[in-house]
Amino acid sequence: MADGGKSKAGTSARVGPAKVSEGPARHYHGHRERLRQRVLDGDGAHLRDYELLELLLCAFIPRVDVKPIAKELIAKFGTVSAALGASPERLMEVKGVGETAAAYIRATNLLMQQAARDEVVERPVISNWAALLNYVSLRIKHEKSEQARVLYLDRKNKLIADEKAGQGTVDHAPVYPREIARRALELSASSIILVHNHPSGDPTPSRADIDLTREIERALAPLEIRVHDHLVVGAKETISMKAKGLI
Repeated sequence: MADGGKSKAGTSARVGPAKVSEGPARHYHGHRERLRQRVLDGDGAHLRDYELLELLLCAFIPRVDVKPIAKELIAKFGTVSAALGASPERLMEVKGVGETAAAYIRATNLLMQQAARDEVVERPVISNWAALLNYVSLRIKHEKSEQARVLYLDRKNKLIADEKAGQGTVDHAPVYPREIARRALELSASSIILVHNHPSGDPTPSRADIDLTREIERALAPLEIRVHDHLVVGAKETISMKAKGLI
């Protein structure tokens, strides 16, 4: 008599779990590989701005088509540079950008700043002016409130320190000449360069900028510490008050 619940000995088949089909490859997988390969092949300079940002996002936003995110970041902030320079809080306003992505984007900007700073400290800043302008622009161009910084230089005009002297509103940052003088003495600085940004994007020095510069000059003169220049950083250019004949 046949046993309906058993098969013949030695001939029973074990049935494993059903194989799950992974389905067709996501369309963006091949796109990511093409972008990566173009960079490795030395063709990265020909990538569009959103494609470069897209490739960066691929590293820490897996299993998601990041092209729309890259394009939205540029649309929101205007340029790749502005997107990289944005605060983590503002970056996370874009759908798809979480804390991890915001942290890595911010870290990329900080690496750019450090690389630019390395170029500045290699030589006397007065003879390395283009590198200096690039550095200060990266440092504070995208700040949403006005920030004042002081670059302290030694006798050979090499950078000793770059320090924040004030952070304020969209059109004013409190700066105290006596504090700058005290710090210059502590660092044994021979000269300084003042730097601040205009969040409006227009780097034209204001009357208050000129008056403050002269006040700082008066505070440093008895100490024989020179103010080389006052740089005003805007959205598209940095203005030298010395070059404009304002100091």
